[in-house]
Amino acid sequence: MHWSILVSLALLGRTDALLRFGCSQLVVERLDPLVNPGLNPSPHLHQIIGGNSFNVTMAPDKDMPNDSTCTTCQFSEDFSNYWTAVLFFKARNGSFHRVPQIGNAGFEDSNGGMTVYYMQDGLSDYQQKSKVTAFKKGFRMLIGDSMARSKAEVKKFRQLTYTCLQNPGTRFPETMNLPDKPCPAGIMANLRFPTCWDGKNLDTPNHQDHMAYPASGTFESQGPCPATHPVKVPQLMYETIWDTRQFNDPSEWEDGQQPFYWSMGDSTGYGTHGDYVFGWKDDALQRAMDSPCYVNCPTLKTQSMTAMNSCSVKDVVEEQIDGWLDAIPGNPALS
Repeated sequence: MHWSILVSLALLGRTDALLRFGCSQLVVERLDPLVNPGLNPSPHLHQIIGGNSFNVTMAPDKDMPNDSTCTTCQFSEDFSNYWTAVLFFKARNGSFHRVPQIGNAGFEDSNGGMTVYYMQDGLSDYQQKSKVTAFKKGFRMLIGDSMARSKAEVKKFRQLTYTCLQNPGTRFPETMNLPDKPCPAGIMANLRFPTCWDGKNLDTPNHQDHMAYPASGTFESQGPCPATHPVKVPQLMYETIWDTRQFNDPSEWEDGQQPFYWSMGDSTGYGTHGDYVFGWKDDALQRAMDSPCYVNCPTLKTQSMTAMNSCSVKDVVEEQIDGWLDAIPGNPALS
């Protein structure tokens, strides 16, 4: 379990108040149907997990559970799509190589992908006092700013962090910038979404204004939602482990500088961002939020790692993203 969440829930007397599950890779391609619907290719590369109805458009009225035939996620009723930018290594000679992903603890056999969390609550009497409302059909949101390049630009976002893993079990400390030294077990990128919804809009033009953070405190500490966004929803979090081990030789780092770049050309780390399009079947997510649940959730259907890994979609952009590249796809200015 992620360290900060584990500590918070332990202090509040609950360690089963969140849903944690792995999702294998669906596709890595230059599409972003939330920010750039219909655009092929989109400006930068993303790694996508979830249901195989993912496509270039993803209209708000899309019926993701019925349009999908499989999902890369452990819980087979989750046909949502989740995606983030992609990490690249820049070598001393100026060429780039995509950094692979590895499975998190408990999901080591997954085909890359991410670990997803839906936090339910933190109090022992949460079923009576503090139920969270599951996202609705058509709901979508975005966290982060792909254009941000300084800490000041991302202060409005909470808990977009990195962990320089000393070993697979390390979960702290967390930083807001990309690590500036070799990380023995890779780099974990963490994205935590806001937890208060306005109760009206399934989306907004910037994919953020319908969501807000607690007025005080945190979701884990039962911080109250602001009056403008009164509906408490699950705290959604992504964990991605980037396997930087093959790139840890400082002699290959140009001038000893941090050599990793996000796919939109950001080497600071402040441009990290994540997209979410809700697609759970029927009331499956609400059932899970109404019951104490962790990895083994009796209210949900679970599929095997083999089934997760076998789900994929065709890369419709069809551009070179692997091996040594002269430039990051969509970012020739960095070459």
